[in-house]
Amino acid sequence: MANIKKFNVEVVVLGGNIEKSLRQFRKKLEREGVSRDIKRQAYFERPTQKRRKDEMRAIKNNILKMYESLLA
Repeated sequence: MANIKKFNVEVVVLGGNIEKSLRQFRKKLEREGVSRDIKRQAYFERPTQKRRKDEMRAIKNNILKMYESLLA
């Protein structure tokens, strides 16, 4: 069975300003990582692909940190 997270995200609409409430709702969804989890579940990724992607992300982050330390 798939590992599915349940998210409880809600926004209270005050004063009838639906556009503002919708923006808040979208920001909350983004912070909770709902869209990221949906995209991950949309297709199967082999463990070796996940590992390689994580390694590449770590290398990129290390390079960025190295450049930031040189500029500081």
